[in-house]
Amino acid sequence: MTIRVLIADDQAMVRQGFGALLAAQPDLLVVGDAADGAQAVAQARRLDPDVVLMDVRMPVLDGLAATRKLLGDRPSDRPRVLILTTFDLDDYVYEALRAGASGFLLKDAPAADLIHAVRVVASGDALLAPTVTRRLIAEFAARPHRQRPRPTVLAALTPRETEVLRLIAQGRSNTEIAAELVVAEQTVKTHVGRILAKLQLRDRAQAVVLAYETGLVAAGE
Repeated sequence: MTIRVLIADDQAMVRQGFGALLAAQPDLLVVGDAADGAQAVAQARRLDPDVVLMDVRMPVLDGLAATRKLLGDRPSDRPRVLILTTFDLDDYVYEALRAGASGFLLKDAPAADLIHAVRVVASGDALLAPTVTRRLIAEFAARPHRQRPRPTVLAALTPRETEVLRLIAQGRSNTEIAAELVVAEQTVKTHVGRILAKLQLRDRAQAVVLAYETGLVAAGE
């Protein structure tokens, strides 16, 4: 299966560098690029990529607004948005995750990390490693001025599903969750699927955000 990728960054050298790196992989196809957020939205609608590498700071329309616009009007799971950041973007990254982005990657990450991130996001999972993602979510979810969803949104979950959601928010993989709960990994996958469906979430990234915002998991846990 070929993964179709769109690269959105206002720096031509970044687009070219990432493009050459990804194009060298047999399972990745760079279908286009964009120099600003508005172009990214237009190109994504036209080219229908599986994954959009989205820079945060771009002219015309920033990466956050572009992510909201792109994912807000898409009923399907495509495309997946992977935010590119230098990690000094704070609220932008957090809000992008809330808007439906599937994770973020540091721009200076090793080439292997970028390739891995694209594959992980394309598979329908969320990129919650490095652990700095969880620390970032925890920091902003803990801010007192942020309006939080009412905890009753979790009422639809069974006790076991709630437990699985808590472990997801702590950064556990399906394998680790299965070991802790002494169940089969396929059982965990089933629970995760039901959690996402009941809470109307795109993927694990949004599940982590919701878990912190509702107070199911406290900052620092």
